[in-house]
Amino acid sequence: MTDLQPIKKRGKKPTLREQVDVLDFELSRTKKLIEISEKMAAADTLDESLEEFLMIIQNEANAERATLFLNDDARGELYSRVLIGNYRREIRILNTDGLAGHVFQNQESLIVNNPYDDTRFDQTVDERTGLKTKSVLCVPIVVGERDCLGVAQVINNKDGGFVDEQREFLDLMANQAALVLKSLQIVQKMREKRKQEIAFLDVVADITSEIQLSSLLNKVMTEATRLLEADRGTLFLNDDKTDELYTEIGEGLGVKQIRLPNTSGIAGAVFSTGKSVNIPYAYADLRFNPAFDKQTGYFTRSILCVPVINNKGRVIGVTQILNKRGGAFTEEDEARLKAFTGQISIALENAKLFNDIQRMKNYNESMLESMSNAVLTVDTNQIIATCNRAGSKLFQLRRSEDLIGNSFADLFAEHDWLVEKVGKVLESGEPDVMVDIEMEWKGNSLSLNMTLSELCDAEGERIGALVMIEDVSREKRLKSTMSRYMDSGIAEQLLGQGSEVLGGRDLVATILFSDVRSFTTLTEELGAQGTVTMLNEYFTIMVDCIQAEGGMLDKFIGDAIMAGFGLPIAHDDDEDRAMRCAIAMQRELNLWNKEREKRGERPLQIGIGLNTDKVVAGNIGSPKRMDYTMIGDGVNLAARLESASKQYCAGLLISEFTRTRLKGTYRLREVDSVVVKGKTEPVKIHEVLDFYTDEEFPNVHDVLAGFQRARHHYLEQHWDDAISAFNDVLKLNPGDGLSKLYIERCELMKKSPPAADWDGVWTLTSK
Repeated sequence: MTDLQPIKKRGKKPTLREQVDVLDFELSRTKKLIEISEKMAAADTLDESLEEFLMIIQNEANAERATLFLNDDARGELYSRVLIGNYRREIRILNTDGLAGHVFQNQESLIVNNPYDDTRFDQTVDERTGLKTKSVLCVPIVVGERDCLGVAQVINNKDGGFVDEQREFLDLMANQAALVLKSLQIVQKMREKRKQEIAFLDVVADITSEIQLSSLLNKVMTEATRLLEADRGTLFLNDDKTDELYTEIGEGLGVKQIRLPNTSGIAGAVFSTGKSVNIPYAYADLRFNPAFDKQTGYFTRSILCVPVINNKGRVIGVTQILNKRGGAFTEEDEARLKAFTGQISIALENAKLFNDIQRMKNYNESMLESMSNAVLTVDTNQIIATCNRAGSKLFQLRRSEDLIGNSFADLFAEHDWLVEKVGKVLESGEPDVMVDIEMEWKGNSLSLNMTLSELCDAEGERIGALVMIEDVSREKRLKSTMSRYMDSGIAEQLLGQGSEVLGGRDLVATILFSDVRSFTTLTEELGAQGTVTMLNEYFTIMVDCIQAEGGMLDKFIGDAIMAGFGLPIAHDDDEDRAMRCAIAMQRELNLWNKEREKRGERPLQIGIGLNTDKVVAGNIGSPKRMDYTMIGDGVNLAARLESASKQYCAGLLISEFTRTRLKGTYRLREVDSVVVKGKTEPVKIHEVLDFYTDEEFPNVHDVLAGFQRARHHYLEQHWDDAISAFNDVLKLNPGDGLSKLYIERCELMKKSPPAADWDGVWTLTSK
């Protein structure tokens, strides 16, 4: 570049040669400015235009590197495309930071030939790029008076430092490029806008073709969060029946259903008012509930929530988007989300309606499949339309679909009386009921109850007939009887294995005995009618616990219950099943007692004993009356443990034989080693503490450890040490009756010491 400063400073008329040099210099500048406009205008994209501009100003300034920073209004940042040989990458800084930020804010050119001595210089940029900055020339790019598009910056003049002449020319080049850049930015925004609109229409077309509600919600929120560059989104639909907003998908949270009142929180406010809410700072808004953030560990910054309105103007839900990347949601974001939800509202209503219909269809099918009675439906031409599982089983078909589409008349060709009755129902609409009909079917004699009735559509038009068939043959009667004593699934297995299963067998089982304490006092207070009512309610709860674990109710003995686990069908974990059942019985009793206390009724207390041993099981009785039951020493020991539970102040006692076979982990403590009435060999017994709450049995772990130490002193006949240790246990749990019992024993032992060969075994004298 020619240096014309001496000519300008001489203060006298330049020579002709000097005038020519000045004109050549000005013409060269003009050509460079025109070249900038032409090359930038010829570029197809903003990036290409920037690259042309960067190359020109880098050459003209004789610099190592040139950078053009453009302003991002949405983020308040300056972003650049940096020319590094043939490599380009973007750098972003706040539009208030560094030398570039200073020039952008003040719109004044700047030369800094010692940047490391300037406090405005951001040295971290050098650290990121690996280039040592020695000199900087930076000028604003301004359109009009105050519309600053960004700044142009060149660094490291190869001749040492930048001068004012270079700054002035770079100002001219920046101003020349400003209009072109502005135009290209507008064109690029229009292209991006059109691309977004095309993508928007494609998304809407794809979404509106979806009919499955969960898939539709997933697609809607995936696209909404993508279009708005957000972290998460949820689309809530209103449930008119419960007045709740619900969703089946939370983008970024995984599939789950969330329900909340349709007046609650920000979503409820938007649904109730039908007005959008745009919150840039969630924690500064009183309507925001931070509890969900605390539960999930997520931090909500910004929220955009708009109503979903159908074509009738009715609000059917809300769309909530969280955490716009790079800042708060804009008015444009709100408009786009409204347009998006408006386009897909019809699809949402259709999917919701389809979902409701599908749910009702599934409910009806599930209800039919769960019925033990065979159910067939036929259309007006007596073609079978549906058949449930019980129907296919009754008619000995592999699957119910084998019947569908076949003629009812062909299926029951040998029973024309039934075909005739179905025809009368289709003709007259009058139902027909038949009881104890004997029918031969594939060599089997069936005893059936039948109900025939018409089927009508929503307008009352007859569309077919329904045939309901109840199998009341001997097998079903037996199953119905057995199901009162055991789980229906076990009863069905037994029937499938044949009657020999109910004969006498030796087997290992876990026996459960339970008994109501102070029952005589209760009966005196309640009277006969009240006692029966109370027992019926109590037994219902207890039997549900037994059958839930696959146990068999053996019998009721007054207020006592006898049940078995491992018979007549054995499982791998029958001891654990019995244990879970006993724990559940105590827990359910506690819940029932709370209801009784609310009614002003006296609570019940029960004791339970469990033992595992070999028993004899089978049908026992006379030809006129038979019961499937258990007998043997194992049964007797379970009964003795139930009786001993009161003496040991325990709700549940188990024998060492049950203890050693348990697979699960439970809170147990060894209570004693006892000889029960009628036996000579001692048995170790354990108390189960799992059903107690922390309030009912405080400091349980410390109590277990302390009790073990105290009982060690007891077995070593260190009576005073044992008493002191048991008192320590009582400090942890003042209600521990077992520790009080042992203190009384120790006092007794001090007065009457046991024999020298005493082994700690205690003899139970009562049954």
